[in-house]
Amino acid sequence: MKYLKYILLVTVMIGSAFAAPKPTLQLALLKYSGGGDWYSNPTALKNLALFCNSQFGTNFSNEYETVEVGSVDIFNYPFLHMTGHGNVVFSDRDAENLRQYLLAGGFLHIDDNYGMDPYVRPAMKKVFPELEFVELPFSHEIYHQKFKFEKGLPKIHKHDEKAAQGLGLIFEGRLICYYSYESDLGDGWEDEEVHKDPPEIRLAALRMGANMLQYVFEF
Repeated sequence: MKYLKYILLVTVMIGSAFAAPKPTLQLALLKYSGGGDWYSNPTALKNLALFCNSQFGTNFSNEYETVEVGSVDIFNYPFLHMTGHGNVVFSDRDAENLRQYLLAGGFLHIDDNYGMDPYVRPAMKKVFPELEFVELPFSHEIYHQKFKFEKGLPKIHKHDEKAAQGLGLIFEGRLICYYSYESDLGDGWEDEEVHKDPPEIRLAALRMGANMLQYVFEF
């Protein structure tokens, strides 16, 4: 009988281990200097987290953290989201901190919320003077996670009516920064009443965002 009790105890312990809750994941919004509105789209990351939880069974918190680019806190988050409409300024310390974060395995998503492009390019050049943004081919795996985007980055908002471009910084073969230009994914992630985008447009934006998180977190 004592052996049976032992077997039952081990079985319960093993079952409990397999039934352990999934770790809570959290997204982070990057705060930068220069006067640009880094705080744009306040409901975007919350909705993206909830969408991923519904599609993948992940356990993303719907509360995101705000972290300053020069802070060591960025190293606590595998995925940083950066957005805005205007000026972006990185100090030398900011640039070095972000560089070390990305070299250590972190990932930065830059989402041009319209008007950010002339500022974010020189800012990122300060971080990686040896790299240039390149347009990712439509065959890149970021477009072929759970959701397939055979034509690359979806167009969410009109902006200057240019084609959406998915640009990347690649270091030693690894995509370390994905820059969604002329698309505005974050607006598509926002609460429906904010921009009143059609359901299919919001869905495309959320699916592309989910692909990015699946690419980064490998779930």
